[in-house]
Amino acid sequence: MRLYHNPLSSNARRVLLLARQLDLKLEEVMIDLGDEGERQRLREVNICGKVPVLEDEGMLLWESCAIMQYLADKAGAEALYPKALKARADVNRWMFFAAQHFSPAIGILTWENLWKKFVTGQDADPVEIAKGEAFVHEHAHVLNQHLAQRQWISGERLTLADFALAAPLMYVNRVKIPVEQYTHLQAWFARMQQLPAWQQTEAPWPF
Repeated sequence: MRLYHNPLSSNARRVLLLARQLDLKLEEVMIDLGDEGERQRLREVNICGKVPVLEDEGMLLWESCAIMQYLADKAGAEALYPKALKARADVNRWMFFAAQHFSPAIGILTWENLWKKFVTGQDADPVEIAKGEAFVHEHAHVLNQHLAQRQWISGERLTLADFALAAPLMYVNRVKIPVEQYTHLQAWFARMQQLPAWQQTEAPWPF
């Protein structure tokens, strides 16, 4: 299996976290997103032009959560992605929450406070920052309440839902994501950061 990725992408990191957790042997192809030739190469395997992309026996699969589900099923990792109907539905629910709500909210702040200057040369927009912070608070509050009486997002152990929600927080300090007051969320994220898989996927900051 071949994985096209960039370690600075939180979406790609979701897949890398799972691969390290399962000790999966993937051929990793690092895409330099700042190089037009590399971006064209990426568009040849993903019409969306984004990482990550998994190539497996002629199949090209994109969308990080879909890749995680595929790899977990292929590896028989039922502990991380249960097969029981209701347990799997709960994991899926939180993965969709991550993709639809939590990650896009954080993405506004990541763009404005980190990537915008590098890509466009423009300064952050205070209106966009305020919008991103409001969305983060809305969804972080949900997670904080959910985690008040539990160690992990779904069930009683680590699952794909934890990886899906933790990866967008990889720039929590650098882009000033306002989650410091959410104590249960903070405790959960600290547990995630102690995982060998998290530590093995830390990318050196290039700038």
